[in-house]
Amino acid sequence: MGRYLIRRLLQSIPLLMLITVLVFVLLKTAGDPLAYLANDPKVSAADKERLRRSLGLEDPLPLQFVHWLIGDDWYKRDLDLDGEPETYGKRLGILRGDFGNSIRYNRPVTEVIGGFLPNTLLLGGTAFLVTIIMGLLVGIYAALRQYTWVDNVITTISFITFSFPIFLIALLSDLIFAVLFKQWGLPYLPVQGMYEVRGDKTLVEIARHMILPVLSLTAINVAGYSRFIRASMLEVINSDYVRTAKAKGLSQRRIVYLHAFKNASLPLITLIGLNFPFILSGAVVTETIFAWPGMGRLFIDSLNFLDSPVLIISVMMTAVAVVICQLLTDVAYAWVDPRIRYN
Repeated sequence: MGRYLIRRLLQSIPLLMLITVLVFVLLKTAGDPLAYLANDPKVSAADKERLRRSLGLEDPLPLQFVHWLIGDDWYKRDLDLDGEPETYGKRLGILRGDFGNSIRYNRPVTEVIGGFLPNTLLLGGTAFLVTIIMGLLVGIYAALRQYTWVDNVITTISFITFSFPIFLIALLSDLIFAVLFKQWGLPYLPVQGMYEVRGDKTLVEIARHMILPVLSLTAINVAGYSRFIRASMLEVINSDYVRTAKAKGLSQRRIVYLHAFKNASLPLITLIGLNFPFILSGAVVTETIFAWPGMGRLFIDSLNFLDSPVLIISVMMTAVAVVICQLLTDVAYAWVDPRIRYN
């Protein structure tokens, strides 16, 4: 197992490098990140040029990539526009732990992402946990009552919910639980941010603001997970060894959760391993609609300003998380199914 994991990690290095180069080139050629200063009368042409040189935007694209990767403390650049080169050694490159500064926030990228990532993990992690629990309960319940009216109702609701786009569910949630509930005199839910601007930043207040975003994120996912789990459980329940367990007189609970569900969980592990890494990237639509200060909203704002240092690191975080989660998925396979061995 150890040798297999090391080999997989070594194989992922070229993939991550390819993703890095593609993202860097696409973002650097998308436009001018200093275009927002064009109409600012407080910033002179000399200031703009000095800022452009300090960011290395006047360098050729391959040289910019080298500076971003290994730093530019070895490179001479004219920062004073007086014809005399001056050493600029503040950037060390990501390979030496320097991820650069955000163009928009003028702060280190790690500080900017560190202010948004916990909020995304809180919202995305909660939604992911609710999705798995509800998907398991609904999927197993529907599988045990195949073709009954309960199964038909769950199937109909799942198909309808799964066909809705996420922004429509979010807007409908706003309309029903915030606008209409307020008009009807019922307790209504907040729709913006993590807490009230002048309110207390308590866990209860944050939980109230999380209800609608979590509902929007889980509605579609629960529908998809429940259908997936139902299909996996039906395939296992109709197997010979399950019928043998029933013939031996084992309880329904023991058959379902000890025998059937364990063998039906392999496809579920794959689904979780594929979806979990994207929690780091944030829910772009949901965080934008509900003004949730997370990675999804940061990504959109950074994209509008072409803040390439933040965008590149955000994409790379997701790519690294995908590689790690795929390795953990392989380990989970071997733990759940003893027949799987990695030699």
